[in-house]
Amino acid sequence: MVSKITPILLCGGSGTRLWPLSRRSYPKQFSALIGKESLFQASVRRVTGGAFARPVVVTASEFRFIATQQMAEIGVDPASVLLEPSARNTAPAVLAALLHVAETDPAATVLICPSDHVVEDLAAFAAAVDVAAAAAQEGRIVTFGIRPDRPETGYGYLELVGPAKAGTATALRRFVEKPDRVRAEEMLAKGTYLWNAGIFIARVDTLLAAFEAHAPNLISPVSASVRGARADLGFLRLAAEPWAEAEEISIDYAVMERAPSLSVVPFEGGWSDLGGWETVWREMAPDAQGVATSGAVHAIDCHDTLLRAEAEGQVLIGIGLEKMIAIAMPDAVLVAPMDRAQDLRLAVAALKAQGAKQATEFPKDHRPWGWFESLVLGDRFQVKRIFVHPGGALSLQSHHHRAEHWIVVQGTARVTLGDEVQLLTENQSVYIPLGVTHRLENPGKVPMMLIEVQTGSYLGEDDIIRYQDGYGRS
Repeated sequence: MVSKITPILLCGGSGTRLWPLSRRSYPKQFSALIGKESLFQASVRRVTGGAFARPVVVTASEFRFIATQQMAEIGVDPASVLLEPSARNTAPAVLAALLHVAETDPAATVLICPSDHVVEDLAAFAAAVDVAAAAAQEGRIVTFGIRPDRPETGYGYLELVGPAKAGTATALRRFVEKPDRVRAEEMLAKGTYLWNAGIFIARVDTLLAAFEAHAPNLISPVSASVRGARADLGFLRLAAEPWAEAEEISIDYAVMERAPSLSVVPFEGGWSDLGGWETVWREMAPDAQGVATSGAVHAIDCHDTLLRAEAEGQVLIGIGLEKMIAIAMPDAVLVAPMDRAQDLRLAVAALKAQGAKQATEFPKDHRPWGWFESLVLGDRFQVKRIFVHPGGALSLQSHHHRAEHWIVVQGTARVTLGDEVQLLTENQSVYIPLGVTHRLENPGKVPMMLIEVQTGSYLGEDDIIRYQDGYGRS
């Protein structure tokens, strides 16, 4: 009997291919691109219960509270959340997780998978995992291959030694880089090529041996980083100094393409890595005219087009559009031909060169206690909406350059103002004078929301002096 499989969820990435919905400060895995749950939540659900142990999550420090909050929303408690000091691609992240799991069970079977993919048939996924886990117990490294239904040029491929058979692990001949159209059509016709899903199953000791053989330069810095890790509010922060010495390289290049005798389990249950807006359009099940919509959208005489309105109170109208993408966010709008979606990096680069915050910053600024967004910014004033999770608390703080008015519009707020503590309910307000120590908390069991009006000579987020903070921030 195979013991429970430990999922390792990789939860990093910069998200530029789905800009403006996905950005560096809030990449695509945390957004509900398909369905009501985020891609990360859907990924967690896929590897929860039954054959699975509690997941190990590897993510960046700035995403730690977003990840745990989204897991809490679906009732899942991670076994560990490892925090990368900096982005070093997938190979160091996987190795750190393997070394961490090996501390308690070096023979554990692990499932390594991204957290931003779409899998439609969960029963088929579970069946493929069962087949792959059995092969992993024999000491093999097993990956998933997606049976292609079109000559896709945006994916890497796996060449098998023979035709793929459902329910079996077939030997892998080689990895194939993203092909051009002609080559993709040839591979589709041949029938021995599958898309590379980037999902791997193996025993921890098998994978560590593969790292020793094919990526030995990673062992020392990553091992030192894991040994030097420190606990921080339930997270495990990997040590930064040795981590910085690790090569920035993917797990495919570092290990998998060099390791002999890999096996592939074919998966036909519907899969996508949502690598661009054209892929999102396809996964949203366009109507008979090829139109896919989300939000307050109206399409008039449009064909093969994606329309998404992502802001409250916003309406997006498309008239006579053909093979177009239109994504409307509160602070940015993308309009592009469907076949130019892969050029989004050019737009993001141009915005970065101009110093525009839209290049990397999401309109909602997510914090450990909740989030806020700017509604109006003018000369010497700003209006924000602030959302605080039940039990959430901002730091005890003061400001040098601004005063604030708070108006509660939902829930109950506990406000510390100097030596005084008061409760405010909906439609009550309080004035926070410049320089006065204050704190905002949500003592209730429902979310709390307020409108904050700031006035002063400087309104930047760095005008905060923190005296106490429950999240370890200075």
